[in-house]
Amino acid sequence: MAKGFVSAAFFLVIYLAIFVPHFASTTVPAIFVLGDSTADVGTNSMLPESLARADFPFYGIDFPNSRPTGRFSNGFNSADFLAKLVGFKRSPQPFLYLSSLKSGLRRRMFRGVNFASAASGLLDITGKTEKIVPLPEQIAQLASVISNRTAVMGQAATQAMLSESLFCISIGSNDIFGYFLTNSTVPPEQYIGTLISSYEGHLKTIYNLGARKFGIISVPPIGCCPSQRLYNATGGCFEPANAFARAFHSALDTLLTKICSELPGLKYSLGNTYEMTVNVIENPSPFNFTNVEAACCGSGRLNGEQPCTPKADLCSNRNEYLFWDLYHPTHAASKLAALTLYGGGPRFVTPINFAQLAA
Repeated sequence: MAKGFVSAAFFLVIYLAIFVPHFASTTVPAIFVLGDSTADVGTNSMLPESLARADFPFYGIDFPNSRPTGRFSNGFNSADFLAKLVGFKRSPQPFLYLSSLKSGLRRRMFRGVNFASAASGLLDITGKTEKIVPLPEQIAQLASVISNRTAVMGQAATQAMLSESLFCISIGSNDIFGYFLTNSTVPPEQYIGTLISSYEGHLKTIYNLGARKFGIISVPPIGCCPSQRLYNATGGCFEPANAFARAFHSALDTLLTKICSELPGLKYSLGNTYEMTVNVIENPSPFNFTNVEAACCGSGRLNGEQPCTPKADLCSNRNEYLFWDLYHPTHAASKLAALTLYGGGPRFVTPINFAQLAA
């Protein structure tokens, strides 16, 4: 990779990291987050039977007061950092928390809702055994939020708010993990076609509820997660999963181009987290990472054989690790990803970046 490109990307991130947080003002009236564990800020912690949870140490060790919040991170995740970049303190609170409050969904000071649930996917079957909130149910929750807002604000004001709000969606990885875990015999192109068809239906449903600005986060090189590197005798990335991720992004790009021409007023940003992550793995030092293979918290080879628990091995230089646990990025990596989504160029986010989408 060209040295000049790495330097340009590095200085862009440094500029955004220094200047954007100090001058950011709220650019959208609300932010709505749907997806999986990359964006979950406590949904699964409120599901007593859920098996996919992060409401215990060492999760949250770098969150304020070292509090585990249900985020699959040592601190904040990308949903938090994106919310900060558009002017909020952090990601909006989980739907299940807000709906448990007497007036949680009818507050006058409304900043949005996070519906994301770890282990969820585009397909209903994905994550079903983990007792989570699947994407169709997340969208049903969104519909109930809109109904509540309409009761508070009236239909016209609610639709105006929705049309200017940012809808962030981060999903798809668990569907691909599931393909390999079940040793599926469905041809890859057919499976990806099924995922994209499902994605199209979900996007159109959200659009019909009033959404117009979509921030879509594609699938990263999941074959490079510590848990997946175990399938490679050399410790390198598990290429079959990465090939899936690349094909998924390409198909998603085609889908978004198509529906943008079909649905009036729709705008979107598609974040290519595959390219973003590979750029860091191949050139870690400009971004201050010293370890892009192992998990910071875990056990066994590459700390990727067992989940992060209070008894796991924990690295001390957490800001220098790309991966927090066997699947998820660190607080530092999530911040870098959000900064790139927000202000990055066409290699990483198209056709416009999240800052342009929010403007």
